[in-house]
Amino acid sequence: MNKQTRRPVAYKDEQFLESPAARSIRILSEYFEPLDHFRREQIRDTVVFFGSARIQEENGDHPLRSYYEEARTLAQKITEWSESLSKPFRFVVCTGGGPGIMEAANRGADDAGGKSIGLNIGLPFEQWPNPYITPELCFEFHYFFMRKFWFAYLAKALIVFPGGFGTLDELTELLTLTQTRKLEKKMVILLYGTKFWKEVLNFDALVRFGMISPEDLNLFEYADDPDTALSILVKGLTKHYLEPKEPLPEFEQMIPAIAKSRV
Repeated sequence: MNKQTRRPVAYKDEQFLESPAARSIRILSEYFEPLDHFRREQIRDTVVFFGSARIQEENGDHPLRSYYEEARTLAQKITEWSESLSKPFRFVVCTGGGPGIMEAANRGADDAGGKSIGLNIGLPFEQWPNPYITPELCFEFHYFFMRKFWFAYLAKALIVFPGGFGTLDELTELLTLTQTRKLEKKMVILLYGTKFWKEVLNFDALVRFGMISPEDLNLFEYADDPDTALSILVKGLTKHYLEPKEPLPEFEQMIPAIAKSRV
């Protein structure tokens, strides 16, 4: 009697793992694998940089090319400040992992000798991991919503440089989560480049038409240079997280600070 060929166990069966039936396993993998790295690298929370992949250092003809160096400088200053704090690592620069403003922010953190995170996602164009991400903190996502989870739930601050559809999507999603208090935490949201943002997004018109409340304009601030941006960030992060009214229990201070949902 011939012996049957032994099948691989399910968790080693690539055909199964890549099938529609295993989609939930793939989704969970994009939660647990980053979480494992964040724990081992002692990452507690992040400062997220959003911005265009098209604003690049070598693109001298781009009208917004100066923002590359400004993002790099700001990320360096934030990292130098965060490196002065005690471990676990606080307020680590985090980007979408690609070129442009994302590269500039990872590069600035690297200039300061600090760690930085890249949450890359496979796209048919533009999106390749930049070389300045800390290797142990460079992730590749298939699912946009899992990538967005890690942007939103570790971030204590958001810095949004000029960008296109992707940047607008990320900005409005984080504003919505903050406005609706779906995240039980304070988020410092900074729009970098007042002229650009006030031309591209007319928030005052949204108030005038009754689409948002006047107090929703307090959810974010503007900045136009790295020193001003750093001052706003340090003030907000210190108030809400370094000198809170109710300090966290000691064990919660040593793990990734995944934000709690309000409901």
